[in-house]
Amino acid sequence: MNVVVQIRPSEKITLDEERLDGLYQQLGEAGAESVVSRAMEELAVRLSQCSMLWQRGHAEHLRKNARSLIAIADQIGMSHLALVARDVTACIDLDDEIAVAATLSRMLRIGERSLTAIWSFQDIGP
Repeated sequence: MNVVVQIRPSEKITLDEERLDGLYQQLGEAGAESVVSRAMEELAVRLSQCSMLWQRGHAEHLRKNARSLIAIADQIGMSHLALVARDVTACIDLDDEIAVAATLSRMLRIGERSLTAIWSFQDIGP
């Protein structure tokens, strides 16, 4: 008898609340919410593009998208997402397709959960 086990990777998502608080102090509530909202939209687009670029075999464009994702994620306190995006670019640089596939999947999962977490943070407010 064969047993199939489905693995559901899950990681705790953390936000750099100090960075977010600093953004709110620096820009005020309206300004910070505007920056965070635009960054969230751009992250969602970039995550989607990363997936599409990988499926189409465009590793160099994927690398550029992941690099830009790092800066955006860092700006709004998604340090975990930025770290994994760095891992994706490192795997691309090593030309390791299996590692790229694995780290990209991880980045997409973390990205989705990070967007949800920051959305919840905005609802609560700093």
